[in-house]
Amino acid sequence: MPEKEFYENMYLYIRNLPEDEKTERTEYENRLAKCRQCSSLLNGMCRECGCFVEMRAAVRVRHCPLSRKRW
Repeated sequence: MPEKEFYENMYLYIRNLPEDEKTERTEYENRLAKCRQCSSLLNGMCRECGCFVEMRAAVRVRHCPLSRKRW
């Protein structure tokens, strides 16, 4: 899948999450900021669990997969 199409699909997924399952915008941004500083982040993917951090951070009940959770 071309990169542009992948990102369009990812953001569509995030937009279509039910509101009661979404992380609040400020918390979402905080989560992503912490992920960007993590040595386990590689091209938007967490090397600890294999997820795309933007998708994981968008779901309220998800958390950082590290044993010492960042969020």
